[in-house]
Amino acid sequence: MVEKRKPEGRGRLGKIAGLFLVVAALGVLLSLGTWQMQRLQWKEALLTAIAERRTAPPVSLKEIETMAAAGEDIDYRTVRVLGTYDHGKERHFFATHEGRTGYYVFTPLMLEDGRALFVNRGFVPFEKKDASVRPDGQVAGTVTVNGLARPRLSEKPSSLVPDNDVAKNIFYWKDLDAMAAAAGIATGRLVPFFVDADASPNPGGLPIGGVTQFDLPNNHLQYAVTWYGLAAALVAVSGVYFYRRRRQPNQENSASDVGSRT
Repeated sequence: MVEKRKPEGRGRLGKIAGLFLVVAALGVLLSLGTWQMQRLQWKEALLTAIAERRTAPPVSLKEIETMAAAGEDIDYRTVRVLGTYDHGKERHFFATHEGRTGYYVFTPLMLEDGRALFVNRGFVPFEKKDASVRPDGQVAGTVTVNGLARPRLSEKPSSLVPDNDVAKNIFYWKDLDAMAAAAGIATGRLVPFFVDADASPNPGGLPIGGVTQFDLPNNHLQYAVTWYGLAAALVAVSGVYFYRRRRQPNQENSASDVGSRT
């Protein structure tokens, strides 16, 4: 009896194709792991820079503007500015604070040079949106604001974020131009960034300042370990597979030799 054997060329071609796919997949997994490690270094450097900025002595508004004009990152830089609040033009940004729903109050601070700087004074509960129910917090006269500079957004951060309801004075994303237009402030009189006020208490306790969030996710190490782990698993599984494929022809040949002798 003559036993049919698989063409050796076809089997060798299949092994080469399989090996190529394994190497390609391994390259992708290792590249993703390395990219996450690079992102980890970038994120750690960013967090370190933010920590240094937010704890540094406050600088003047002019210095912040000079930094911004030079292309420096002004986000979270401490600043001190003097001006007078125009409470009648405050804008309300939908937010939550310590489990409560409400708004961040963005009020234009009128500067000596006639320009306006929108200051996030802090949080008020939903039922305190109307300024008339929190008159103590509507401070008059020249005030000194200590806080953190925050850059403007060039566009809505996500399609999942609702559009701002300018008519009802409810903003879901910080559109500086829309806030200024709704408050009747010309673009030429507008400081092109925000300031988040610090936690210094306001009269009457509202708004509650110091609401800047610093919780930036940093899961890049976890992601890198996942990708590298998958790469290691691929190597292990592929090694076992190719080892068994290599032994199989030898076993078939041994069995064939035994059959021919019998």
